[in-house]
Amino acid sequence: MKQNIYDDPQFFKNYITLRESGVTYNDFIEQPAIKSMIPDLRGKTVLDLGCGDGHFSKYCVENGAQKVIGVDISENMIERANKINSDQRIEFMRLPMEDLTFAAGQTFDVIISSLAIHYIRDYSALIQNMYEMLANNGEFIFSIEHPIVTARKGSGHWVKDEEGTRQHWALDHYQEEGLREHDWFVDGVVVYHRTISTLINTLIENGFALNRILEPQSTPAGIEKMPKLINETRRPSFLVLKATIKP
Repeated sequence: MKQNIYDDPQFFKNYITLRESGVTYNDFIEQPAIKSMIPDLRGKTVLDLGCGDGHFSKYCVENGAQKVIGVDISENMIERANKINSDQRIEFMRLPMEDLTFAAGQTFDVIISSLAIHYIRDYSALIQNMYEMLANNGEFIFSIEHPIVTARKGSGHWVKDEEGTRQHWALDHYQEEGLREHDWFVDGVVVYHRTISTLINTLIENGFALNRILEPQSTPAGIEKMPKLINETRRPSFLVLKATIKP
């Protein structure tokens, strides 16, 4: 079964409250990093996988994209996206990204996915599908939770001393790929752990050339507003990859 945690009322309420605060890991680490990977979007068509409330789709049209299609499994997210985004260049679709199909010959110049692909069970099938949907010289850019974060099972990955000071990050079960359950607003949020080599080799095996990898740290503003983000220097929360179709 495909996970749709964002339609859980408690999860959705807490998530939206967090994102609207503007003081999050997304704001100061992941979003600046993935945006630094994005090419000139002027006149281009974009597919936004796991688009959520459409904030990234809006960013793309504001930076010149001709057309953006945002796809998300969550009814709550698509409803919110349609309410807060009125630009006619954006179209939102509610369906699992695993089930996404388009008419033969329809392709995109850029495919972007922000912190969604770690929810997908069959990564290889998704990458194959993305290859078919990219135009010649098209670019695929996505961020996920870093495998260092997803590897260990259970919770409480920071090892702390008696005073609660973080001593080090505990890494375990790294080579054991597959489902992990974490507690985030609600119990049992499912993500899929994959090694860095699996993430990269699957792209290469399906016709992509890897262009760049980022393991981003916080912006200076983030350190000022969220001092705990200094811990990103000790272990990264996110991994961002950019790949193109091999010529």
